[in-house]
Amino acid sequence: MKKKTIVGAFLLFNIILWTFAPGHAPTQTASKGEVPQKTIDTQTKNDTQDPAPKIKAMDKAGESIGKGIDKFSHSASSKIGKWIEVDIFAGITWLKLLFCLFLTFLVVMFERLIRWLINSVIRKIPPEEETIAWRKHFFEALTRPLSLFIWSYGIYGALSPLYIHFAAPDGSNLVHTVAQKAADIGGTVALFWLILLLVGILDVYLKKWAAGTESTIDDMLVPIVGKTLRLFVIVIGGIIIVQTLTGLKIGPLLASLGIGGLAVALAAKDSIANFFGTLTILFDKPFQVGQRITIDKYDGIVENVGFRSTQIRTLTGHLVTIPNEKLVNSSVENIGERPYIRWLTNIGITYDTPPDKVEKAVQHIREILENHEGMKEDFPPRVFFNGFNDWSLNIMVIAWYHPPNYWDFQEWLQKICLEIMRRFEADDIDFAFPSRTLYMANDDKRQLKLMIIKGQES
Repeated sequence: MKKKTIVGAFLLFNIILWTFAPGHAPTQTASKGEVPQKTIDTQTKNDTQDPAPKIKAMDKAGESIGKGIDKFSHSASSKIGKWIEVDIFAGITWLKLLFCLFLTFLVVMFERLIRWLINSVIRKIPPEEETIAWRKHFFEALTRPLSLFIWSYGIYGALSPLYIHFAAPDGSNLVHTVAQKAADIGGTVALFWLILLLVGILDVYLKKWAAGTESTIDDMLVPIVGKTLRLFVIVIGGIIIVQTLTGLKIGPLLASLGIGGLAVALAAKDSIANFFGTLTILFDKPFQVGQRITIDKYDGIVENVGFRSTQIRTLTGHLVTIPNEKLVNSSVENIGERPYIRWLTNIGITYDTPPDKVEKAVQHIREILENHEGMKEDFPPRVFFNGFNDWSLNIMVIAWYHPPNYWDFQEWLQKICLEIMRRFEADDIDFAFPSRTLYMANDDKRQLKLMIIKGQES
């Protein structure tokens, strides 16, 4: 029953607008409460300069409705009573005021009906677990901006029969201008509000797309795209609102600010350079979020890439912020992209170790590293006795560990080193440490010799 009542009221509202619309209204004579035709012509002339054709149609319909009400009140006053055409203020009669309030009520009911219909559609959309319910998101985004749009232009149209009573003798109409601009601003805000909400739906799609890719750069790109689109929509919406309020042409104004824009660009050159550095990182992809990199003296994990800078969490726990312009102009070592971890070490044994034990030490290390954990056939370990240091005999050891998991590598390395120590100890092979050997003069290995120099004994 309630639904039928709402639909009936909506139909009645449309019939009234159609009846009094231009082309359907009968020729009217001047009646009480009307302003002279000259004033109406002046106002109509001013309205022709209005860029909003919908509001012009509303104004004409309002004038027609107002004339019809005045004619009806004039003819019905003799039957119903003189009160029906009594002026309340500014030539507005009780009948006209009550009719405008009735139209406002219809606008409210129409807005409630539209909201109810949209909510009904949303409730009927089945939930989709693995896919995005685009229709549901769209109707949810549409609800509030559409309500604001209906309120803005609906109330403006409902009160349109009253605007003619506030016209000044010179043809200006402050009340009508204010109401018109308020409706325009409300409609513009509703439109760009809807666009912002649709950008939010695009964010949902982009996040789902980024989650399905392996690159974490896509995860950084999604919020940047969303923020850029929102900023663009807000700026364009702000320009249109300012143009609606002031009537200024923004295009020539922006063109006249070319020199000022150049000065601003020079002052903000670092910010612009950082922004292009961000674009370079996003498209060139030298690293991804979560990877470990080194740049200059910093070594850490990339946490975030923003418009201006990149944040790195160092291994000591500090958060370092590096401008993107500096980041793209510096050498970046991406440790997170290494395919393996290389272990390079030199094991020193004492000089008094016999050659056969040196050879045995090399053999022990090769046996320990043979087919070791994390080994690939293309990267076998290399062990060689390759030099004589100042205080040790040097054995070079190189091994590659796959995959490059640092803590697994450390666990494996500990086992290898302990096993080398055990085998060296079992074969009485001593590790060398920095030392210096002093020999006493005239010892068993270095006897002093007598030499005759120019006939003198020394």
